[in-house]
Amino acid sequence: MSEGKLLAWLRAPESARGIHFSTREGGWRHHSYEELAADARRAAGRLVGAGVRRDDVVALALASGPAFVAAFFGALLAGAVPAPLAPEPTGRPATTGHRERMAALLAAARPRLVVGDAVPGGAGVRTLSVAELLAPGPDGPAPGEIAPSACALVQFTSGSSGPARGVRIGWEGLSANLAAIRDWLGVDSASIWASWLPVHHDMGLVGCLLGPVVAGNELWLMRPEDFVRRPLEHLRCFGERGASITATPAFGLDHVVRRVRAGQLDGLDLSRVKAMVVGAERMAPGLLDRFTALLAPHGFDRAALLPAYGLAEATLAVTGVRRGDGWRRRGPVVGCGTPLPGTTVRIVDERGRPLPDGVVGEIIVRGPSLGLGHLGDEGAGSRFADGELRTGDAGFLAAGELYVQGRLGDSVKVRGTRVFAEDLEQSLREAGVLPRGAAVVLGDDPAGPVAVAVIEDDGGRRDPAADERVARLLARGATGARTVVRVVPRGAIPWTSSGKPRRRALWHAYGAASPDPTRT
Repeated sequence: MSEGKLLAWLRAPESARGIHFSTREGGWRHHSYEELAADARRAAGRLVGAGVRRDDVVALALASGPAFVAAFFGALLAGAVPAPLAPEPTGRPATTGHRERMAALLAAARPRLVVGDAVPGGAGVRTLSVAELLAPGPDGPAPGEIAPSACALVQFTSGSSGPARGVRIGWEGLSANLAAIRDWLGVDSASIWASWLPVHHDMGLVGCLLGPVVAGNELWLMRPEDFVRRPLEHLRCFGERGASITATPAFGLDHVVRRVRAGQLDGLDLSRVKAMVVGAERMAPGLLDRFTALLAPHGFDRAALLPAYGLAEATLAVTGVRRGDGWRRRGPVVGCGTPLPGTTVRIVDERGRPLPDGVVGEIIVRGPSLGLGHLGDEGAGSRFADGELRTGDAGFLAAGELYVQGRLGDSVKVRGTRVFAEDLEQSLREAGVLPRGAAVVLGDDPAGPVAVAVIEDDGGRRDPAADERVARLLARGATGARTVVRVVPRGAIPWTSSGKPRRRALWHAYGAASPDPTRT
């Protein structure tokens, strides 16, 4: 499958099936694929009229909605390369952090123009509003009329361990990953999807938008902020509307467990859920157990939870638990399944030498879904080399299954042993001492390794003894490292769209606020 299959739905779009978009009023608005295809053709015409040519990058600063679908496929029809970006938070002015990240991403992508209604000023790039994009006018090129760019899209990493980086995804890689996901999840013509994931993130875009669109499946698509306010509405997509496939980061499960009461599920039949992919961040076995306990009385099958591992540099999915197999754990780590067909995973040490089962090292991926490379030089973190992807993630293999430990960049060596921030966070949360929304960051300063628990201020209500308990357990988990509990203003901890703390940003903020420990 190449660009022809990805754009084939535009040639003879379905008039009955399509996408249900959530509305701010709490309802749903259905757009058939026939309507969405007409919007995409109109958008292609507007983009071409605005000067977009083959191989140009078109940045999309749009939330989940019909305008995003039109802009994304309109760019492809014009032979351009769509590059989805996180839009400005709804109802709030753009923060300094958001403006800085947007400016950095635009500088990396160098788009011909940006489509969006709330692009921070001073970006130095021409913008096209949604109204302008969908204004009446001549249709743009038909599918295949303009030769596609070699690059199908640019997607950005989450930026948890440093600045977000653009990844160039080719048509063959995108097609291969979509096909592998379809086979893995058992997608057929009658499948119905539901998602609340942001469409500028690889899991939301590739997994839960392009997947159902290419397959011609019905999709119930919520905006992330709607899911935050109304998580029960997402569950109703399965219990009342027939959806059976979805994906979520672990914090989505946690949000359901915290916000949905058992009595609110009365009358819902959740036995339709066949595949709920869980990825994007470290997941605690206890969280999967609590989620299952809440939903099981209403027909939810534990085996429908499919932990997986993927990353933007591999288009999306790398490994996943197979349907019906059930997930496994080894100690505090949940297994993320076996590699998808055509993909291989190996574990190596710091010198690139293969490691045996059960030994933690860097995860190396090879396969047909790998991206074409990063925008700019490879730099630190994940990198493409010799046909492989050195992910910068740590994990181990056991009986062919991958167990992900965390980011190498979010770990430190203490007395010869590597300690991971995710491990420390999980142990502190399971002990009940780390508040929700807090984070652990690790690093080395001139005095040696440091473990920092960053906790947001609760208005002065926090018991000082609680911070002492955090420090004590943190020291136990990172024996030999200096431990610090840092209280910061509410809202000061930055998060990625996939629910991961931006640990490198937190570490740099800690370093900027701390005196040199070697000086007196």
